[in-house]
Amino acid sequence: MSSDSELERIKQDMLKRMITAERKPVFWMDGKVNTLTDANFHTVLAQTDRPVLVDFWAEWCGPCKMMGPIVEQMAVEYVGRAHFAKLNTDQNRVTATQFKVMSIPNFIVFKGGKPVGQTVGAVGKQGLASLIGRYL
Repeated sequence: MSSDSELERIKQDMLKRMITAERKPVFWMDGKVNTLTDANFHTVLAQTDRPVLVDFWAEWCGPCKMMGPIVEQMAVEYVGRAHFAKLNTDQNRVTATQFKVMSIPNFIVFKGGKPVGQTVGAVGKQGLASLIGRYL
């Protein structure tokens, strides 16, 4: 009988390890503008099959500050359909350089981790809606 209980304990331990191994850390918060960095950019984009609109911005940029509240509003409006994120280009130069971000605000839509659409400047809500709408 003791071998049956030992076998059951082993099965339970293995089951716990399998369940824990399958869990992926959840990054995306629906209805929020998520913050990306050089360190997490590619890993996080790989965690979703939804389109992701990334706002490349900087603290000193006036047009970026104007677009910030619009991006936040759209994150709420597009819950369940798209994700929204921002990346500070001054603090994350590797990623900004990789995607050839020369002017800000710069908005790039990623799908499947790859850039599929882009617009530059303070394009307003209609401009961003048009950009993200092509990939929903």
